[in-house]
Amino acid sequence: MFRILVVEDDQELRQLFSRMLSRNGYETLAASDGEEALDLIETENIDLIISDIMMPGVDGFDLAASIRESGYTTPILMITAASSFSDMRKGFISGTDDYMVKPVNLDEMVLRVGALLRRAQMISERR
Repeated sequence: MFRILVVEDDQELRQLFSRMLSRNGYETLAASDGEEALDLIETENIDLIISDIMMPGVDGFDLAASIRESGYTTPILMITAASSFSDMRKGFISGTDDYMVKPVNLDEMVLRVGALLRRAQMISERR
């Protein structure tokens, strides 16, 4: 079973995303900010990260950059209200693999998660 880390400071959204992913066969872990997420990444086996951008402390851009600087290739899906092209560009430059703007269609989120996990699995099998 794939393990997905949901990093979102809004508790209701964090729980909603986690419930939807659980219903679709994924195991979820949750973090309320980037610092908590970095701690979990160090201690848990995580297959994919869903992260907000605008969070207190370590924001989503810094989280993605830290993950990539540490050598992790875990797929990252940003789900955020930051909808400008410059925000999206900054997200991809910081290391995200996909980007969705809130409000999101939860079914689409699940489809994107599946696609990212398939891609990651194909890359790892080639190695």
